[in-house]
Order: sequence, then C-alpha cells, then structure tokens
Amino acid sequence: MVQRSGYAHGEVCWADVQTPDVGSAKSFYAAVFGWRFEDLPTPDGRSYSKAFIDDDLVAVVAPQNPAQQASGTPAQWNVYFSADDAQAVAEEAPHAGGTVQFGPEDVGDTGVMVFLEPPGGGATGVWQAGTHPGSGRHNEPGAFAWAELLTPEPRAAVGFFQQIFGHEVTEYPQDDGGTYTTLIVRGSEVAGIAPVPGNGEEGGTRDAEPGNEPAADDAEARARRGWQVYFGVSSVKEAVLAAVTAGAEVLVEPEFVEDAGSIATLKDPQGGVFSVLEV
Repeated sequence: MVQRSGYAHGEVCWADVQTPDVGSAKSFYAAVFGWRFEDLPTPDGRSYSKAFIDDDLVAVVAPQNPAQQASGTPAQWNVYFSADDAQAVAEEAPHAGGTVQFGPEDVGDTGVMVFLEPPGGGATGVWQAGTHPGSGRHNEPGAFAWAELLTPEPRAAVGFFQQIFGHEVTEYPQDDGGTYTTLIVRGSEVAGIAPVPGNGEEGGTRDAEPGNEPAADDAEARARRGWQVYFGVSSVKEAVLAAVTAGAEVLVEPEFVEDAGSIATLKDPQGGVFSVLEV
C-alpha cells in the first residue's frame, strides 16, 4: 500500500474529473476502480463527490460549470502539480512562456488553486495544499499512477515546467525520432511530456500526406492532446472489461509498453479520457 500524506513542490499530487453527469460518472468509476463516494454540496446547490479507497481520498467527481454544460463539452480529467506557493507559480508562468487561465483562488481551507497553460496548450492545475494535500494513495490499484502531456511544442513545454517548478529531466529517444521527456523531483520521475504523434514538429511522427487519412493511433493521439491521467489497476484486461461493461469506449487496446508495463486508454460514457496502468 502506497499511502501519501503530502507532496513535494513539482510533484503531481491530484486528479479530478469535471463531468456533465456526476451520478452516472460515480456508477461508472465505482464499477472500474471500486471507489466509494461521499457527496458534498456545491455553492450553487448541486453536489460533487469525493472518491475513496477504504478511508483514503483518491479523486473527486465534480459537475461541469454552466458554460461547459451549455456548450456540450465532454467530461475532462484534470491533473494538479503541488506548489509551495501557488501565487509565485502564477506570477512566474508568463515569464516562462505560459498563461494563467484561472486563479490563484482559495478553495475554502483546503488549499489554493491555479490553472496554467504551457506553450502548446494543456490546461495544468496547480495546488497549494491546505487541509487537503492531494491523493491519499499513489501508484496502486484505484489510485493515480502517472500523468503525461501530449503537446505540439514539447521542448517549450519542458522548459516551462523546468522554469516554474525547477524540474530536472530525463530524455528517452523514441523509435519515430521523437523524444519522451520525464520531469523529475528529488530523483523520481513524476510526469511525462511527449510530442503529439503526427504533428511533424520537434521529432514527432510525420504528418499525413494530403488526401490521406492519418493512422488511427495518430488521430486518436491528436484527439487526446493535453494531459493524460493514468490510474493503477491490478489487471488491465479485467479493468477494460469492467469499463466496457459499464459503457466505456476503448481508445487504445491493452498493450505492453517497454519500461511502463501493460496499459490501455478508455473514454467514459460522458467523454472523459483516462488510461489504466498495471501496477
């Protein structure tokens, strides 16, 4: 059991999902991960749900805001980096080539929230802990295990995170000529950054020829650009079966990835994309 009571500056500490149907999302994720839920009211009279493994808080299922609902936006998983000082991170973001989308804003006594966008896109949450430090478990079945950013500007994105969080990095050359970069805190890899396949930039795979359809995996990667969240499972095949039975669409079939293990990517019934990783 990998329980956590706190996270260092620059670690990914949390993931939550905004969805058009909280009730349906709860049923789905309970079927896939075995989460139990506690409902809490929102200021506008709706409710959000805390997801637990035993007594450890591991995620939140939250309603979309009115603008998202009105536009028909699909569900979206968000990831958050722990920050010692969210205000300082927000002030540094424009100097690093990014933008501040939201905040800093106090979330009661639980913490301070900011959303940033690095060069190339990819809404990124920042969390300064108050009473809520982040996920109570990490890298085990049902808990957050990994996050990676698919971006058309991977080098600029890496530089952005290094400047605002001080990450060290490791680069892994890929067979397609691109590079998979990991962000490192205190000697441990905490997240990955990779080029969007098919963007033809910075070592990404080639663009499709005019008149030709892109490969299915390239098209899917474009659709999934931004932050991708991975949850641990004891069996990828069993998790995929449970997800499909509960209404999911399989975007990437179960496969074994060298140095990562068995993974699969799914889309929940409200459109939220997430991956599962065998731990």
